[in-house]
Amino acid sequence: MTLPTPELHTERLRLRPFTEADAASLYALQSDAHVLRYWDSPPWTDPARSQRFLATCRRIEEEGSGARLAVDRALDGSFIGWCGLTGFDPDFRSASLGYVFDATTWGNGYATETAHAVLRWAYDTLDLNRVQAETDTRNVASARVLEKLGFVREGTLREDCIVNGDVSDSWVYGLLRRDWDATAGR
Repeated sequence: MTLPTPELHTERLRLRPFTEADAASLYALQSDAHVLRYWDSPPWTDPARSQRFLATCRRIEEEGSGARLAVDRALDGSFIGWCGLTGFDPDFRSASLGYVFDATTWGNGYATETAHAVLRWAYDTLDLNRVQAETDTRNVASARVLEKLGFVREGTLREDCIVNGDVSDSWVYGLLRRDWDATAGR
């Protein structure tokens, strides 16, 4: 079963499937140590990682297990980040949400706007019942994004990640369809 990556639009953003032309911009984003300081893997040091990421995007679409969308600013068409829905399980009607944005765009509401559009697609088109997200406990800004969207912090994964020798905990968040429908979804 394939899961075609959608093209979504918000007032300020265009979310679209990745293309080969995104490789350089993607590498610039994913190799930025400041952007990835709370990520669960180290910054990229090999430009070939972009090609592997793009291949994974195609693979998860073909398998029907998720979708990763490039995010462009509508005003100037510039690539500012990406958002993904992975681990899609049609039987359990669940998936996981993740996102990464260029540091120059932080504080402008782009992550919230992007995730809202992806969640609307996920609940309306995929008929999900639950979306899960995780964030490093030190990443207060990402936790705020999730909470604005209606996610509830459900627990802490102690010493969940070790990246470059740095041990960190993660918060687990969940957003149920009934909560989405009652708040952010409509």
